[in-house]
Order: sequence, then C-alpha cells, then structure tokens
Amino acid sequence: MRAPTVTELLNHPAIQQALEQAWADSLPTDPVRRHEEGGWIYLDTTTAEITVRRAASGGQAMIDLAHPQVIAGSVVVGKFHTHPNPAAEGWNPGPSEADRRTDALHGVPDLIRADNGIHVSGPKSRRGGLRGDAGYPA
Repeated sequence: MRAPTVTELLNHPAIQQALEQAWADSLPTDPVRRHEEGGWIYLDTTTAEITVRRAASGGQAMIDLAHPQVIAGSVVVGKFHTHPNPAAEGWNPGPSEADRRTDALHGVPDLIRADNGIHVSGPKSRRGGLRGDAGYPA
C-alpha cells in the first residue's frame, strides 16, 4: 500500500463530494459571510479506505489545518480548503505564499477549491509514504 497521488485524490468520489460541500458551506456568493472551509483526507492503512474529516470553519481568508484529528488506523494523506473570495474582486484563487509554505511543512497535498476550479499545492503525495506519524509526516 502507498500514499495516493494528487490525481488519485482528485478523482476519488468522497473527496470530490467533500470539496463541493466545503465550497457550498463557505458561502462564496455572500460578500459579508464568505469564509474558508476545509479539512483532512485520511487513508486507512488496513483497508485502503479514504475518509474525510472537516475542520472548524475559518475566516474570510484563512483556516487552521495545523492539527489534524487522530483517526485510529489511518494516516493523513492530504488536506483541502476553499478560497471563496472571487478572482473578479482581485483575490488570488490559487495557493497563497502562506499556503505554499505551510503545505511544504505539512508534507501532504493541499486541494484548494476556488471560483475558477481546483488548485493544488504541496507535494504530489504524502512525503515519506505512509511511514511516520498518523498526522502530518515529520
């Protein structure tokens, strides 16, 4: 068993559904209440089942994904979040410089849903494979 790649994560139905639900929940059409939503993607190391857990809602241009929930028998293989602020208003829909730095530190792919589609930041798959801590790889 190995850590899934970005392409495999993007093609997984549970992840596609989680991205779209997070997008809807981030209220992208409401200029006052829009906010980032997101969470973590896990792989069960026995069954290879992919599951998703949501994080607490973030602010207009931030979300805290630093502390993934611990799920027995699973490891974090990715994370996701939304960028609900529209490019038409001058916002960058892709990964910010802070996203890139954090994603390099966390060592897992980050799938970012924005008004112009899905952007990716971080490595192509979990750094170091499935070894190490159940959360982010060391």
